[in-house]
Amino acid sequence: MHCRAPFALLSVRPSHPYEMHRFVVDTHKDYVTGLPRSLYHAVDRLVRDELIAAVQTSREGRRPERTVYELTDEGRAELATRLRRLLEQVGPDSLTFTAAISLMGCLPKAEVERALRVRAAPLEGRVVAADAKSERAHREWAAPGAPAGARMRTRPARRRARLGTRSPRPAGVGRDHLDRQPQP
Repeated sequence: MHCRAPFALLSVRPSHPYEMHRFVVDTHKDYVTGLPRSLYHAVDRLVRDELIAAVQTSREGRRPERTVYELTDEGRAELATRLRRLLEQVGPDSLTFTAAISLMGCLPKAEVERALRVRAAPLEGRVVAADAKSERAHREWAAPGAPAGARMRTRPARRRARLGTRSPRPAGVGRDHLDRQPQP
């Protein structure tokens, strides 16, 4: 588990680790993995790094002691920095972005909007590049002087051309027939 979950949970209100664990389970925050043990390790790391601090320790009856933690000022600043970075950067893992979106309430609306605009810029560039590539390919296929067969009009024909396969199967021949090995 990354330290993001306890960070964000403590930005809402001071809590003890078990309470954070129950919140994650009850609200189906599926991006948080390794519960509950890793949650306690993450809390220990955040305490060690002075990003959160213990504010109260209590015991009810025969239950174990519960230490309630809250974010420090440095912890709030670090949470905002990490969350902005997650919202801004496009990465291969959509789960990280899902987590960032679910935690974006920890930032002011203006910061979230700015971070998402930063994220959108390279994505828009990718869309423009893909559109240009698609348009170029369409022009090449439709060009009057293109090689024979390049001006195919049907989707299956274009697919076969792209895959390098020949004409459609003869009538009555199914896919399973083609997959069978000849008997010796």
